[in-house]
Amino acid sequence: MSDTDAIVTAGQKRALLQRLLMPWWTLVFPILGLLAIAVSLYGMGTAGVVAAAIILFGCVLSAVHQAEVVAHRVGEPFGTLVLAVAVTVIEVSLIVSLMLSDAGDASSLARDTVFAAIMIILNGIVGLCLLAGGFQHGEQRFSLRGASSSLNVLTAMVVLSLVLPNYVSSAPGPTYATSQLIFVAIVSVILYGTFVMVQTVRHRDYFLPADEDMPADAHAEPPSNAAAWAALGMLLVALVGVVLLAKGLSGIVEAAILGAGLPLAIVGVVIAALVLAPESLAAYRAAKRNRLQTSLNLALGSALATIGLTIPAVAIVSLMLGLPLALGIGAKQMILLVLSLFTITLTLGNGRTTVLGGAVHLVIFAAYLFVTVVP
Repeated sequence: MSDTDAIVTAGQKRALLQRLLMPWWTLVFPILGLLAIAVSLYGMGTAGVVAAAIILFGCVLSAVHQAEVVAHRVGEPFGTLVLAVAVTVIEVSLIVSLMLSDAGDASSLARDTVFAAIMIILNGIVGLCLLAGGFQHGEQRFSLRGASSSLNVLTAMVVLSLVLPNYVSSAPGPTYATSQLIFVAIVSVILYGTFVMVQTVRHRDYFLPADEDMPADAHAEPPSNAAAWAALGMLLVALVGVVLLAKGLSGIVEAAILGAGLPLAIVGVVIAALVLAPESLAAYRAAKRNRLQTSLNLALGSALATIGLTIPAVAIVSLMLGLPLALGIGAKQMILLVLSLFTITLTLGNGRTTVLGGAVHLVIFAAYLFVTVVP
């Protein structure tokens, strides 16, 4: 290696380590988030709502930074599981709080939030990542075996959880009978657990970026254990701030939506977007750095966790508390779901992507948002 190469490599390593250090704002915003929650800042008029929204956005950025530190320490593909699982835990708590609220049809809000998360991931996040990565790097490559494995499991879980309830006859409406709900919850956990085992143990290489596709700074020394543990702690604090601030602001958003005469399903879209914001930014930044494999691991892994963990958790809460749970989506949503799954299968069907795939998915996402606002 020449002296010039050594200088470039050292510079890239310093740049990465500087990015992995904790800037002051990554510590300040999570703390401000907890303070805003403690004083109910979002309930102090318009100025309080604006301030809470700014703090919420800061918590999102902080969560992304801390997740990158942890991911770089544990390596791929374990690193991408950190944020996926954390965000899913937050999503479950938020959906359960909606189910326990007295606002609107709690059972449909749970379903709408899960469906919104799937549409945001498959079309919004994936579309944005492919578009940004394509503009920045042209044609990008990824592991076709990893993407196919993810989509295979996702298709089965989505149909069993959100489509099949419309066609069973043991319970009225788009709902499962108790035994059916328990069965689907168990199957979802088994499928997700099997996928995680394949991703992290049995066929880990399916989800690893090729060495030639990795940026040079990705091979820099990882942060220390102490730094990784500190980042994990701040990640949890930031995510708690995100979900609780989102929960506080969701009531205001819900009141505004209902006051404007818009469909209540928009509340699910807003909540899912807020909860998925950290993962969306992390996936986007990975695609911009030509790490499409990491970006897809984040996006598709989050979609799998949303179904494989969220649905069973919500099912358990509904059975324990005797709450109604309508899981079956309507005909309009089924068409959009089938279109999304079919299109992403084509988009990720040859191991290479361009801006075209990103544009198609963003158009589908725009159509989903439009028909949600204008049913």
